Amino acid sequence: MLRAVNVGGRKVGMARLRELFVEAGLQDVSSYIQTGNVIFSADRSPAGAVAGLERDIEAEFGVPGILILRSAAELAAVAGANPFVDRQPDQAKLHVTFLVEAPAADVVAATTVPAGETAEFEVAGRDVYLHTPGGYGRTKLTNSYLERRLGTSGTTRNWRTVLKLRDLTSG
Repeated sequence: MLRAVNVGGRKVGMARLRELFVEAGLQDVSSYIQTGNVIFSADRSPAGAVAGLERDIEAEFGVPGILILRSAAELAAVAGANPFVDRQPDQAKLHVTFLVEAPAADVVAATTVPAGETAEFEVAGRDVYLHTPGGYGRTKLTNSYLERRLGTSGTTRNWRTVLKLRDLTSG
């Protein structure tokens, strides 16, 4: 997942983005919607390709090329572990922020919901589950807020997208 694209004027063409992944030696490259969700397979760990891809994305599009990787198994685990899904039938109120790295336990413990906020969150390793009863567009518990408090970059996806990415990678 590419962080913060096609929002706030940061335009990244998905066709060219897919080409960059192919040029990096990754296979079966596809994308899902216009927000930087790229699905691929690799015959080796993609970690080596990531640094080069991040540089290429920044050079090509002029946006920070922060890539957050999750395997098919990790996406399936995220989809199966949402602590809010049983009590919130409206999927539009559920999100996941995927982090580059897991924050330290003391940092997580010190991170609180902003005053007056109805949203809630739970950190599980490199993933943050969000429940936003007032809607994500109205919450103060944003991607930027979580990045600042948790000390790592991340990208947020709505629950429908999380489930679709799980489905697209399950085969």
